[in-house]
Amino acid sequence: MLQTENGYPGDSLIERRAMSMDEESVIDDLRRHFSHTLGRDRYCRSPHYLFQALALAVRDRLMERWQLTLYAYQEQSCRRTYYLSLEFLMGRTLDNALLNLGLRDAVSEGLEKLGLQLADLELAEQDAGLGNGGLGRLAACFLDSCATLQLPVKGYGIRYEYGMFRQHIENGHQVEEPDHWLRNGNPWEIERPEYTQRVKFGGRGEMFRDADGRQRGRWVDTLDVLAVPYDVPVPGFRNGTVNTLRLWKAAATDEFDLGEFNAGSYPESVAAKNAAEHISMVLYPNDASENGKELRLRQQYFLASASMQDALRYWKRFHGENFSEFADKNRFQLNDTHPTCAVPELMRLLMDDHGLEWDAAWEITTQTMAYTNHTLLPEALEQWPVRQFETLL
Repeated sequence: MLQTENGYPGDSLIERRAMSMDEESVIDDLRRHFSHTLGRDRYCRSPHYLFQALALAVRDRLMERWQLTLYAYQEQSCRRTYYLSLEFLMGRTLDNALLNLGLRDAVSEGLEKLGLQLADLELAEQDAGLGNGGLGRLAACFLDSCATLQLPVKGYGIRYEYGMFRQHIENGHQVEEPDHWLRNGNPWEIERPEYTQRVKFGGRGEMFRDADGRQRGRWVDTLDVLAVPYDVPVPGFRNGTVNTLRLWKAAATDEFDLGEFNAGSYPESVAAKNAAEHISMVLYPNDASENGKELRLRQQYFLASASMQDALRYWKRFHGENFSEFADKNRFQLNDTHPTCAVPELMRLLMDDHGLEWDAAWEITTQTMAYTNHTLLPEALEQWPVRQFETLL
């Protein structure tokens, strides 16, 4: 990381002046984003671009509170909780953000002066396709509540390209269609490629002796997938706190096989890329088939491994390889059975990547992991063939 005599160069780049919250300032920023950021002109009256411009103006105000929240948590060195869930049914963000920032009335009045209705812009926002029912809605409520209570809680999920489905009625019958909710982008998210994690699949385990002569294990000959993080703000109710929901997008380590492409094997040249991106393509694939079961397990391990690696990365930034206080400062809450691969994955990372012995790693794992049980119905308690674990993980 670049560093100067006066600290990191980013310190001098951070805006110190708080953004105005009055009606005129927000509408001015809407105009600026509409014309300069989005490149629209006087002939464009699309509710979509007006929504995008307003969302960016609101996001600017969330951003400064987001950064201050992060700094406050760091300075207080408080215990952090990481909430892992395969679903987050967050709903539309604009209305919630305006309400929590106390801007709804001011923005509504400002838009009316432009001949616009806030309701029309809110309807232009795509509902985030990150969940399909009670499990995801409960997870979203937890994140909202934690931000309002100013608790240092960070959500981890998957950035699905397609939600479960969207529906409309034709001739009295329900018609289901794919829900490509990210087709037009998501103005609320911030891509964080510098925190990309590598998730392993397949391969084999082998034993070796490290530089100190200790016998250790390692995972080799793997088929790797990149987990690229996208952060979404989760504001508390009028308290200046903005927590984070980090969503992982699956990407291939190489865009395509140039040799296969030059040989004319075009489908084969992008096979690895397509296989990697399937992990975050669709919310909850149908697991009636073996392929569906495998993809679902891939999704669950992908979420668990990327999130555990990210939490350990954050710890190492301030504490290096000293994990003596890790259990006192960290908790992982697993929402239902889906993220439970995180338990053995944390053990693997602590032992294989950070050199802890079994007893030390087990003590940390048992003290930091917690689990939310939603039901005891057999169909909700997932089971996986041991052979599938052996082959895939």
